[in-house]
Amino acid sequence: MLLLALDTAGPVVTVAVHDGDHVIGTASGEGAMAHGELLAPAIGDALAQAGRTARDLTDVAVGVGPGPFTGLRVGVVTALSLASTLGLATHGVCSLDAVAPGRSGEYLVATDARRKEVYWAHYADGRRLDGPHVDKPADVAARHPGLPVVGRGVALYPDLLMGETHSVDGQSLDPSASALAEIVVDGRAELLPLEPLYLRRPDAKPAAPLVVPGQAPSLAE
Repeated sequence: MLLLALDTAGPVVTVAVHDGDHVIGTASGEGAMAHGELLAPAIGDALAQAGRTARDLTDVAVGVGPGPFTGLRVGVVTALSLASTLGLATHGVCSLDAVAPGRSGEYLVATDARRKEVYWAHYADGRRLDGPHVDKPADVAARHPGLPVVGRGVALYPDLLMGETHSVDGQSLDPSASALAEIVVDGRAELLPLEPLYLRRPDAKPAAPLVVPGQAPSLAE
């Protein structure tokens, strides 16, 4: 097996290559509005670090969210394109599952959902019990008082969400492609379709039909 894992659900684009035993290449780039520009170079860098090429890949795993519309679309479309072109097996994973999968006990994962909200889910020993959801941080804290929280949500709302601002690797506030690869290879991932998990309707809306003054709109449009 040679698995390419990637996640674009948060502000950090993260990529990892896993050979079935270990992660052998990683790359990342941060830019909340630059997922499209960052992902392809990161894939190239991770493969180069691993000493492999795209033709060596057998599988691709992608975090399907929750996350913003544009970022998720970049990651999912890239994974689908690679799978179609190279004949790869595909694995969709909830991005929140790749924040702190090695943690024991009960905890919450909370990431930035913008609009003063967080994406969150409830876990026990790395297994998701509930979620993902999107809510105000205060509502999450009231719903699960006393539970530790992991992820960027703690850094953004420390007065409401008490816990740790890093995952088990001590570095990431966001979903980690290395963690995503590990849970897929180990068979711990709850696999999902390769469809973006938005939890919200996209902000962009279709333009209304143009109506000329004095002319009724066409029913055929």
